[in-house]
Amino acid sequence: MAERAQQPPAKRLCCRPGYNATCRQGQRVGGTPCGGSAATQGGSSKSQCPESLLDIAARKVAEKWPFQRVEERFERIPEPVQRRIVYWSFPRSEREICMYSSFNTGGEEIGSSGENSDETRLPFRRGIALLESGCVDNVLQVGFHLSGTVREPATSSEPELVCSVSVSFDRCKITAVTCGCGNKDIFYCAHVVALSLYRVRKPEQVKLHLPISETLFQMNRDQLQKFVQYLITVHHTEVLPTAQKLADEILSQNSAINQVHGAPDPTAGASVDDDNCWHLDEEQVQEQVKLFLSQGGYHGSGKQLNLLFSKVREMLKMRDSNGARMLTLITEQFMGDPRLALWRQQGTTMTDKYRQLWDELGALWMCIVLNPHCKPEQKTFWLRQLRRWNSVDVCPLEDGNHGSELTNLTNVLPQGPPGNPDSLTRPHRTVFTRAIEACDLHWQDPHLQHIITEDLYTNYCYRDNHDSSLFDARGWPLWHEHVPTACARVDALRSHGYPKEALRLAIAIVNTLRRQQQKQLEFFRTHKKELLPKGITSVTNMEGWVGHPLDPIGTLFSTLMETGRGNEEGVTAFLDFPGSVGSAKRTENPLFPVHCFLEEGESFVSLAVETALIGLGQQRVMPDGLYAQEKVCRNEEQLLAKLQEVDLDDMLVKIFRKQAVFLLEAGPYSGLGELLYRESVPMHTFAKYLFTSLLPHDAELAYKIALRAMRLPVLESTAPSGDLSRPHHIVSVVPNRYPRWFTLSHIESQQCELASTMLTAAKGDARKLETVLESIQKNIHSSSHIFKLAQDAFKIATLMDSLPDITLLKVSLELGLQVMRMTLSTLNWRRREMVRWLVTCATEVGVFALDSIMQSWFTLFTPTEATSIVATTVMSNSTIVRLHLDCHQQENLANSARTLALQCAMKDPQNCALSALTLCEKDHIAFETAYQIVLDAAATGMSYTQLFTIARYMEHRGYPMRAYKLATLAMTHLNLSYNQDTHPAINDVLWACALSHSLGKNELAAVIPLVVKSVKCATVLSDILRRCTLTTPGMVALHSRRNSGKLMSLDKAPLRQLLDATIGAYINTTHSRLTHISPRHYSEFIEFLSKARETFLMAHDGHIQFTQFIDNLKQLYKGKKKLMMLVRERFG
Repeated sequence: MAERAQQPPAKRLCCRPGYNATCRQGQRVGGTPCGGSAATQGGSSKSQCPESLLDIAARKVAEKWPFQRVEERFERIPEPVQRRIVYWSFPRSEREICMYSSFNTGGEEIGSSGENSDETRLPFRRGIALLESGCVDNVLQVGFHLSGTVREPATSSEPELVCSVSVSFDRCKITAVTCGCGNKDIFYCAHVVALSLYRVRKPEQVKLHLPISETLFQMNRDQLQKFVQYLITVHHTEVLPTAQKLADEILSQNSAINQVHGAPDPTAGASVDDDNCWHLDEEQVQEQVKLFLSQGGYHGSGKQLNLLFSKVREMLKMRDSNGARMLTLITEQFMGDPRLALWRQQGTTMTDKYRQLWDELGALWMCIVLNPHCKPEQKTFWLRQLRRWNSVDVCPLEDGNHGSELTNLTNVLPQGPPGNPDSLTRPHRTVFTRAIEACDLHWQDPHLQHIITEDLYTNYCYRDNHDSSLFDARGWPLWHEHVPTACARVDALRSHGYPKEALRLAIAIVNTLRRQQQKQLEFFRTHKKELLPKGITSVTNMEGWVGHPLDPIGTLFSTLMETGRGNEEGVTAFLDFPGSVGSAKRTENPLFPVHCFLEEGESFVSLAVETALIGLGQQRVMPDGLYAQEKVCRNEEQLLAKLQEVDLDDMLVKIFRKQAVFLLEAGPYSGLGELLYRESVPMHTFAKYLFTSLLPHDAELAYKIALRAMRLPVLESTAPSGDLSRPHHIVSVVPNRYPRWFTLSHIESQQCELASTMLTAAKGDARKLETVLESIQKNIHSSSHIFKLAQDAFKIATLMDSLPDITLLKVSLELGLQVMRMTLSTLNWRRREMVRWLVTCATEVGVFALDSIMQSWFTLFTPTEATSIVATTVMSNSTIVRLHLDCHQQENLANSARTLALQCAMKDPQNCALSALTLCEKDHIAFETAYQIVLDAAATGMSYTQLFTIARYMEHRGYPMRAYKLATLAMTHLNLSYNQDTHPAINDVLWACALSHSLGKNELAAVIPLVVKSVKCATVLSDILRRCTLTTPGMVALHSRRNSGKLMSLDKAPLRQLLDATIGAYINTTHSRLTHISPRHYSEFIEFLSKARETFLMAHDGHIQFTQFIDNLKQLYKGKKKLMMLVRERFG
């Protein structure tokens, strides 16, 4: 708590007009210990004496009456009575002090030392440590003011600190605190805690005085003057200016101070007009919330804000008025967050964690306005506040950022105006809208009052003959109200510290849900023949309970589970309703007699589990908007996580069976019924939980549930016929929403998880595996998820500690084949991985599976995949060894692979020809066939790169003439321009020329015209020319074995043609370069001309040609003076 440096001014003026000063002279002015006699210590005295009537009365007055009212009510108050009132006015419970000095909630840690290092740093824990270490001293109580000093022991890094602490209190609540430590925080510092707990635990050691004004009244004039002068002398440096100022004002007849009767007394307690509430530093609350919001999602700010919300709930549970006050301060800071306007301006959405904080804010306001003890003026004030926040443009919407575009699919609260489900326009529903609507709710309904105030409210003579019956067939009370609204009442009761009443209402709501469930089942069974062909369902399914902003199922579940596990406090309270018997009195009985509303063998835990199953199994439409859809998934997973913590006993298994049967037979009311909307929330995650829970007890029922839940109609290409005959209002407000299922990928992954769970459980059962496989093939539409299932099945089937399960392996293979067919004509970055995995899986299944996939390769693989992956892997040694094949089996498999290779080469020679040749190497006929396919495709269907690659392969295999043939075919497709001197095909061209040269003059003569036609790059042509003149054609083999022979002449064909082409290429390249040459390339150009001269000089008249060429350049490009000067220097 940010303790103030100075005590706040007194709240009221004190005077004693009815007292005579003379009669007070000589009266006792000393103090007495707070405890007084043993009889005044209440019931805690060691002597066990009964509490005196004075103490009983004083305690009640101290709790309820401001001291000013006591003074006004009685002309004279005896001093002993005043002392006992002052004594009992200090808080007696440590729980509230703990609540205001730590984030931790609950009173279970009070008085015990925390072992956790984080807990020891809490102000409350530190305060206890200081108290127990004897660090509290000089404790003095003057009237309603407590003061003392607290010594903080020195540490290795901090010196000893002595803090002066003062506390004001009124009606058992601390109303103001001051500490010299200067601590800035929302909560009380450890020094305030230590002083307060000293007074609570050791009241007999605290010297108690009446308010200072009472003491002053007992003094005569001389005593008063002495008192004032001594006070000024002791504190003259601090109070002398103030004292002189006050003296001047008092001596002035017309001063403001003389116009007021009496004088302020900071120790005299509260005035009649003061609010009776615990001290809460509003400024620090605002600053801390603003700080947390400014930190975004960093430094645990979200956690801190959630702790603040928990603190609000704790205050509400203690019925502390600061709960609403603190929430108001928090809300103001949230509304002032500058990011709201920024996000709105940029059109971006707030973060998910921040959005959840707003949801909690709205839920807390719902609890506050539903306070059953709320005064009308309070509710009016809150309503005005909520409407003001609701009208701000940046106020977040209830369903994320889509509220202005979508229709209102939520039923209005029952006491509000009727809704119009056909309306396509809807007002903004902000996070405060439900709280605003809840302001119209009240608690005066007689039936509701009976439910929450009576343990034995029954009517066994009541006939349960219509939907709105007040009692069921057993005579147990029901509560018919919009379910989320009714559950909001339960949450409000729990939040405001009425757990018993919350439990009663929760049980009535659950019994109503169970009765409604039974009625729905009976209705569907009666009208099944009519409904099934039409596919009609109920409009109530438009609103889901799981993922709802008010979290009705979560509220019921928590209420029942806390009671069942004994988490509710032993001290409970009854409501003080207008017109009801009794008034908010407390009882020490921790047992709830409402067990009479449980079936035989039932418990609150079993009722909670059944409630969760009812909510999770409800068929409901997927809401619009990313946030709303994510909330559905998140709430479902949170509820299932809580269910998984419950150990199943026989009673719970019975409930699971009962609910499973209902879910399967309830038609349109159940998410697992026969009638399912295309837009309904899928049941995969819920069904997985049901499946694993029921499997050990009723496997058939478990599989029925899981198989029914595998449906995902939103991905079906055509909607079921039932969709066409839906009620017109549903058609109008729920158009095709598949593109707006933002959580579809998550939903599909959950569908995949459900299928994987079934596959694992069905291992060894061929019939069930076949059924599961059919369901997967029918309902799962994502190739990546089917592939994952195939992999999962393969892993389960080939576990190291058991023999392979051939049936499960076949399921895995079948799923893999489906993936191949699905992804054959679509792009998938995992395709190569899928193909390799399929071959591995087929290998595990057996040789017949490998042969089968090769026989039908064209429906599964591309030609490239079939040859480069499938056939190659099949013919590898590792596959042969893995399958333990004999020679005959190996040959049959090889024949299938070669047949596949030739078929692929025919279909895609560009990409498969080389692989086909490689695979057919050991079979002459097949190899020749593959070679002929290449020749046939070379003219039109293959690129020079592919042909050069195959030609090099042929040379490597010892077929030089075939290599030459393919190289010449490749040359016909090639075109190298003058500036492509780094083209990747240059090496292939050089290789082809070298191959032709090695084969003989005729081959070289045949290839040079192709080179001249295809290659225009001068440097490449000159390189080829030089290589051809170094050795005799046909006399240099591939391994450089030399032999004698005559070199080819440059003046005769074919080299003359190559020489002329090279010279011409240099001339053309030179002119091209000079067109756009820059000075920084001059030296490079001169070197290029030097290489050109070398080629020119290879001709018999080359010197003359080069000279003419240079002269021509000088004439044409004489404008480039510097360049031409360099040319003359080098070439004359």
